[in-house]
Amino acid sequence: MKELAAYIREERGALVTDAKIAFGELTLHVQPSGLIELATFLRDDPQCQFVNFIDICGVDWPGRAERFDVVYHLLSPRQNLRIRLKLMTGEDVPVPSLCGVYPGADWFEREAYDLYGILFTGHPDLRRILTDYGFEGHPLRKDFPLTGFVEVRYDDEVKRVVYDPVELRQEYRDFDFLSPWEGTDYVLPGDEKKSQ
Repeated sequence: MKELAAYIREERGALVTDAKIAFGELTLHVQPSGLIELATFLRDDPQCQFVNFIDICGVDWPGRAERFDVVYHLLSPRQNLRIRLKLMTGEDVPVPSLCGVYPGADWFEREAYDLYGILFTGHPDLRRILTDYGFEGHPLRKDFPLTGFVEVRYDDEVKRVVYDPVELRQEYRDFDFLSPWEGTDYVLPGDEKKSQ
């Protein structure tokens, strides 16, 4: 992997801001403006051949100016290696779409848009894919409320599904997560064997 990182830095060093080996994979940090060129190089170069697009995922860092990390995972079957491309983007700053380089990125970019609100320029059909079209917010953002904003129910009077503001009918429960076996004053069956 160190050889691969050195080769990529030699060939496309201007596109890579940082290269690290983490979790057994090479991670390349890239600026959004160089994403398409770097992904095309990794796919087409005979020494790389990262022809399989695995997935895209988002990471939300609400306290940062560039709120999101967008992480791409690629696979080279010929080299038997995986590589991770990572970039940072803001809430309103779009990322170039990789659909032209990897057509399989279509679903994953729509999913990242739907769940995080990450925008992609050049995507052929960027719209919600896992939530309703009228859904408000992005549910995987860390500032999204756990209860959501609305609840859905079927209203028998109007004969359709209606959306109502969330109404919590009970207080949040306070759970004691201590094990029932810890801190007891009595001996549980079988514990007498432990001290022998």
